[in-house]
Amino acid sequence: VGIVTARDGLTIRWTPEEVWQTVNAFAGMQPELAREGFGLGKDARDWKVTLAQQDLRDSGPAREKIVPILYRPFDVRHTYYTGKSRGFLCMPREEVMRHMLAGENLALLMPRRVEHIGAWQHVLVTDAISEHVTVSLKTIDYHFPLYLYPDPDAKQHDLFAALEPAGRRLNLHPALLPTLAATYGREPSPEEVFAYVYAILYTPTYRARYAEFLRMDFPRIPFTRESTVFAAFAGLGERLIALHLLRSPELEPPTCRFEGAGDSIIARGRKDGLRYDPAAARVYINSTQYFAPVPLDVWTYQVGGYQVCEKWLKDRQERRLTLDDIRTYCRIVT
Repeated sequence: VGIVTARDGLTIRWTPEEVWQTVNAFAGMQPELAREGFGLGKDARDWKVTLAQQDLRDSGPAREKIVPILYRPFDVRHTYYTGKSRGFLCMPREEVMRHMLAGENLALLMPRRVEHIGAWQHVLVTDAISEHVTVSLKTIDYHFPLYLYPDPDAKQHDLFAALEPAGRRLNLHPALLPTLAATYGREPSPEEVFAYVYAILYTPTYRARYAEFLRMDFPRIPFTRESTVFAAFAGLGERLIALHLLRSPELEPPTCRFEGAGDSIIARGRKDGLRYDPAAARVYINSTQYFAPVPLDVWTYQVGGYQVCEKWLKDRQERRLTLDDIRTYCRIVT
């Protein structure tokens, strides 16, 4: 499953520079002063101030350990990752997350079961490590990487490590690609299979037909016997993945703009100006500045348990939007 930080307020930051400043300050403070200064409260069973500080000291601190993390849908932040359990991060899930840090990769995020009534919408793609409630606060997300990378330290603790492949390997059932090759007359690439799966999981008819099963267990993926149908779905999946990673050329130019004069600080709530105006299709961040046009179905759109456009702004209340923030939000809306 995804990473458990135990102390998001300390371990998750907006920028790499903020992470660097935090870990250096935290590592050098007396434990009780650090507890008070960062508002950490009492130690938990699996997270303690002294262990977190020791983890940072043992690792440097070192800038190369600052990495992006998908914290919430379309909300990439940064953390300091050593891979050590009960350290700076409570449960870093190194056995899974190292595959996202060792090289290029893609992963599916989804829960095993969803305890709610309504549409199933609990899947997202990432090319980074992820937090354990990225998709939904009421479920625990599982992290499924496409590729598995060899462990550089395996020889120290695994007698049979020398027999493992030297390069990355597929995290797919060994029979899948040969079966598809025999069916389609060609072997699809791993990325095509991943894209096909992603497209299926975002197909409204699939979500509606298997709604009850999707609430109870991991999704099961039907594979078509028709090569043309597979190729069409894989193409749609590739397009959707590029959009959801916010790197698609279709996002330029964006369909909405940031307008109005002001200080670009997001208000604390509706009373202070953070609101959606359906008549004007505007998302106000304060009393004078807004994003527009934002259609109602875009404003209400959800991934998992989060209303994306609202959640992204609410998490930044009382922060000043930078130019990069503004561009990112416009791309999310697009």
